[in-house]
Amino acid sequence: MRRLGLALIVMALGSVASAAERGSVTGLPLPRYVSLKTSEANVRRGPSLTHRIDWVYKRRAMPLRVTAEFGHWRRVEDRDGAGGWVHYTLLSGVRTAIVEPDLLDVLARPEPGAMVVARLEAGVIARLSECGVTWCALSAGGYDGWAEKSALWGVDAQEVVE
Repeated sequence: MRRLGLALIVMALGSVASAAERGSVTGLPLPRYVSLKTSEANVRRGPSLTHRIDWVYKRRAMPLRVTAEFGHWRRVEDRDGAGGWVHYTLLSGVRTAIVEPDLLDVLARPEPGAMVVARLEAGVIARLSECGVTWCALSAGGYDGWAEKSALWGVDAQEVVE
């Protein structure tokens, strides 16, 4: 009897943990990455128009991490860990990433020593088309190529993007 009760508690806790990994509104994974659809978005202290605006994001296509959902609102954070609540209509599922190091080599193939097709400065926003275990295919400034995933903010180290 005692073992059965413990097993049920463990199963119940496991299902709570699974539910916490999905958004209550969309059912999509949390956290997850999105991008800013517009060139201006108010970031609010809470999930409604009555909450105070703490600041305004002004960079179209900026990658953001969604950490919570409430109705039509998504709690997001940027690469600095700052964030707040943004209306879902201002967000896009298009994947982008910010270049972290200065002068990141974008390569013709996903392998060390491949031909460099471009060098991107720190802070450049690139569009992601796919990411494997170590490399991401991206485009920025009219250039397409591959960069090491570890040099980008907007994709988790263990994440595969198809």
